[in-house]
Formats: sequence, C-alpha cells, structure tokens
Amino acid sequence: MKPGSIEETAVSECRKEKVLSAADCPSRLLLDQIADKWSVLILASLCDGPLRFNAIKRRIEGVTQKALTQTLRRLERNGILERRVIAESPISVEYEITPLGRTLNRPCQALHAWTQAHLAEVERAQAQFDKRAKSR
Repeated sequence: MKPGSIEETAVSECRKEKVLSAADCPSRLLLDQIADKWSVLILASLCDGPLRFNAIKRRIEGVTQKALTQTLRRLERNGILERRVIAESPISVEYEITPLGRTLNRPCQALHAWTQAHLAEVERAQAQFDKRAKSR
C-alpha cells in the first residue's frame, strides 16, 4: 500500500476505530466482495478481454446463473467491471474489466502464483489433518 492511498486510508481508519474486524468496516466489505471465489474466477476469465454472460458461465465450471449474475452486479457496482449492452439482434450484454479493476491484476496474479507454488504443501497438510481427524 502506498502512503496516503485509498487502501491505506481505509485500513488506518478501521484500525483507528478498532473495527477492522467489524462486519461493517468498508475495507472488509469490499474485500469480501472482490476476494470471493466467483469474483476472482470472473476477473481471470475477463483478463484477456470482454466476454458475454454465457461465455463467462462456460469458462467457470460450477457457477450457477444466480451466483454469476449477483457477482457480476457487485463487481459492476464497485467499479471493477463495466456492463455494456450490444445493440444487435438479439440484444446481448458483455462485461469488461475497468481500469480500476485492472489494478487487481497484480494481486490476483500473486495469489495464483502462491497457489501454484504451495499447492503440494497444502495438499499434504490437508491429508495429515484428515488422517488425524479420522483417528479422533
């Protein structure tokens, strides 16, 4: 975080008021919305350019229409995505990452790199935990 940035200001305000963990902390609310599994996968799907709703749905195995719709709306409301109506027959809609949303590229890439680098270690930890849980 850069000194004086929006992120630093939001975090320091929450810390100052000792509410960083409070459910209504603005930073926590935003983090909840942009870091959920569907948001991250949607952003990854759109990193190469705009896509229509059904193209996004096809790229993200397991997402329901309802979950995709809700997540796209949240990302649009937060200025992360832009929704554009294409006036052709039939009318269609496509979604594109905004300049603000593009600022999430590096953090998302870092998260992906961490996942790839540590997947085997996490899987070992899960197996050990599951083994201990069975013997309880």
